[in-house]
Amino acid sequence: MIAYEHDETIAHRLDPRSKLAVQIGFAATALAHTSPRALVALSAVAAVFLAAARLPVWRTLVAYRFALVVVAIAPLLSAATLGSPWIDVDAGLASARAGYRVLLVLLVSAAYVRSTPVRDSRAAIQRTIPGKPGQVLGVGVALVFRFLPVLRADFRTIRDAMAARLGTERSAVDRAGTIGAIGLSRAFDRADRLALALQARCFAWNPTLPALWFGPLDYLAVALGIALALSALL
Repeated sequence: MIAYEHDETIAHRLDPRSKLAVQIGFAATALAHTSPRALVALSAVAAVFLAAARLPVWRTLVAYRFALVVVAIAPLLSAATLGSPWIDVDAGLASARAGYRVLLVLLVSAAYVRSTPVRDSRAAIQRTIPGKPGQVLGVGVALVFRFLPVLRADFRTIRDAMAARLGTERSAVDRAGTIGAIGLSRAFDRADRLALALQARCFAWNPTLPALWFGPLDYLAVALGIALALSALL
């Protein structure tokens, strides 16, 4: 799973607000353009972002392997028809292009996650969106980034425990139901413990957040994000 790692790359030195602007611009233009030429150009841009965060493509693809399965299956389902000609090539290609655009957005998001501490993401959101809505979104983002890896570890532990007890001999539906029920129970237990821990630590809606500042590279990144967003209108 992709998580923040301390480094001295270009992406690490950028302000999280400028990186969010680049992400939004990239997502806008990726969803707007569907031609093969545009996809090639967007692939090159995504590769540059990954290089800026020093994040190998193969590592990102491994982290998103379950999403890749969905992206790979979707064109097959879209191409299948209930009658003649049985396979609609145009529909399958359109679905494949759409899935590839989603994959590119995920790659750019992985570069952001790898180069941005959770506290900086929360500070960027709360200082961009004023008032209680920004505080709620900031807290939500912080909790998701910190809570999701714990839940993934719990599900992995449950799966390994079942395998050690010959759970692999049971049907796939039975295994999925057991893992889902136990995983959901652990998630609620984690949530209760998290709420208690927040209360014990005097959780505040307006904590002291890290200082953020724009440098020359950030202005260039914001300009790039605006250019990408405007390209979606062309």
